[in-house]
Amino acid sequence: MIDTHMHADARSGEDFEKMYQAGIDTAITCSYYPYNIPHEMILLNHLNRILEYDTKRAKEYGLDLRVALGIHPTNSNINPEKIFEKVYEWIEAKQIVAIGEIGLEDLTDNEISIFKKQLDIACETKSKVIIHTPRKNKKDVLKVILDIVPQHIDENQAVIDHINPQVVGDVIDTDCMLGLTVQPQKMDKFEAISILKEYGFDKFLLNSDISNKPSDPLSVVKTVRELTRQGFDDSEIDKVASENAKEFFNL
Repeated sequence: MIDTHMHADARSGEDFEKMYQAGIDTAITCSYYPYNIPHEMILLNHLNRILEYDTKRAKEYGLDLRVALGIHPTNSNINPEKIFEKVYEWIEAKQIVAIGEIGLEDLTDNEISIFKKQLDIACETKSKVIIHTPRKNKKDVLKVILDIVPQHIDENQAVIDHINPQVVGDVIDTDCMLGLTVQPQKMDKFEAISILKEYGFDKFLLNSDISNKPSDPLSVVKTVRELTRQGFDDSEIDKVASENAKEFFNL
């Protein structure tokens, strides 16, 4: 199984061990610094920590941790140029599987400018992007994201994450992959399964988005097991358990 979106820097080695022992072989960790950042070098240190330290921590427990790096909208109050330079370097060195997570939160001018630039970098380098959608005003913010994305990148390069039953109808006809986050206070496994039951398994990725907020490191496993218990076809379950992620991120 593959957990396609987490924040390893906020989690313990014991969480990595639980995930691996429960059947998650690979996870993708994304960048997100939850505190106010007064200088871009603080963010750069955070990104380097994910790339160089958290991957090693996870490996000690058997978990193959892949990395997505970029500027989260929460961190858009910095000078982004140094980060953009490093993103190019990480892509060239094949150190990251995507630029992410990027996206919009409060629709500020800085957020929108940085989001567009990162989409342009992805388009130029033929990279994948992991796009954040917020908890609050999700539908309104998603509308802006859906307007911006096709102007800057092929939708086939993007996964729009944290999709829930309230907004899935707004994105299902795009060419983007769609991330289903099964996490306390976001969406439970039964809501995720209801989406898969209605729309099929081809366009979706599963993730836990475990972070410093209420989280369940085994939510992907529990969702996959529930799909099995309910009698869904094994080949369909495999798509959201691992195959879609392998194909999309070239894992």
